[in-house]
Amino acid sequence: MTVYPEEEVRAAAERLIEHHSKASEVTDWTFFVDETYTEDAVYLCEYAGVRPVTAVGRKQIKETHYGEDMGGFEDWTFPYDGYAVNGNRIITHWWNRGPGKRPDGSFYQTPGVSFITYAGNGMFSHQHDFFDLAHQMKLCDELEEAGLLNARLKEVWVKPMKAKLVEMLTSNMA
Repeated sequence: MTVYPEEEVRAAAERLIEHHSKASEVTDWTFFVDETYTEDAVYLCEYAGVRPVTAVGRKQIKETHYGEDMGGFEDWTFPYDGYAVNGNRIITHWWNRGPGKRPDGSFYQTPGVSFITYAGNGMFSHQHDFFDLAHQMKLCDELEEAGLLNARLKEVWVKPMKAKLVEMLTSNMA
């Protein structure tokens, strides 16, 4: 396996962060996929094991993780808090940041982390996202109580995820 110079890997990480910042502004999460992921890249998001999404290739990445899964998140942003590089591996820390702010001025947000593999030429071959789905559901409840939860998000993402979590957590309780 080729090990790329740290400066090259960092430049690719910085570009990804810039793309995500722009995507949050324009609510288009697909414009950068072709220039960021290899044709056969694998993108995983396990959603606490209750709804694992594995996208293989740019087309599926656009359709699932950066497509269908973003429905209802149009008023959210996903800012980065930092990243680390170890060889060809990048670990990023980012936020699932909902709309508005709490009465105390803090953001409605939960943390996330991604493990990304750099493949050269500015491209990534693998990404695996993690965030605490229980805290995400609690955050969505807070947003709803504040009148800030997108109705579509509640119907297509929050309610189904909560149902799946409840089913998983209550199985084998006897």
